[in-house]
Amino acid sequence: MIPRNLALGLGLSCLVILIGLGLFAPAHLAAFDSERVYQGPLEMFPFGSDQRGRPLLEYAQQGASVILFPSILAGLVVGGMGVVGGLLRCVGSARVDTVVQAFGEIVGSLPRMVVILVVALLIPAGTRGLLPLALAWAILASPGAMDEAASVAERLGGARFVEALRAHGFSWSRVHLYHIVLLNLRPVVVRQAAETAMQVTFLEIALSYLAAQENQSSFTHADDVKSWANLLEIGYPSLVLDVPTGHALGLGLGLVAIVTLMSLTLSSAARAR
Repeated sequence: MIPRNLALGLGLSCLVILIGLGLFAPAHLAAFDSERVYQGPLEMFPFGSDQRGRPLLEYAQQGASVILFPSILAGLVVGGMGVVGGLLRCVGSARVDTVVQAFGEIVGSLPRMVVILVVALLIPAGTRGLLPLALAWAILASPGAMDEAASVAERLGGARFVEALRAHGFSWSRVHLYHIVLLNLRPVVVRQAAETAMQVTFLEIALSYLAAQENQSSFTHADDVKSWANLLEIGYPSLVLDVPTGHALGLGLGLVAIVTLMSLTLSSAARAR
């Protein structure tokens, strides 16, 4: 298993790369340049150009700006709900457990993709974006995080664990925030948050790719903004036709790999000792 410090360094490095791409994303793509059509990374550093001579770097930057804030916020929501689920299990109240269980059963039984599509259709065309879809996905994913965190708290002893530590003179904040959340719930909370951020990224790519294939407006971003799905759309024909767009496909898959690596390494860094 990868060392914890190395995993943390890799995860944070991936996050910094994504933040850097998103923060410096241009509002619009460069103008058409017929002399730079389909140039490779060596001809147009660092990633080459598309069929209109525009740098693929701008595709990567705009795609990162689309997914960056919504995916991070969705991860934080799921992580926060996991913390709530674990702490509520330590309350030792049957009524609270019943309410949490009812919430989990109702929300968990909803079909995610159907709900996401309904939310997407309800968003006005002029204000479409990934954020509402990411928050809806986070709410639907919350019951799983709450249930897993509650199971961890239950194995600790729940309310009995809290009472034992309080009897030894520990403060409320030390018991709940340090012993329960930081030491015991951390692996679950971080993994669930990282996986949710990754899932939101995949959701955006899938919806944008389908919209591009149907020549429709995307649910996740404005028409003048490009997604990582557009890189895959440009690069896919190189697998079946003699089209020099393999560098676009490689860039798109590489960006997806960075998000996946970030999720896996951050989860590994937060694992229990």
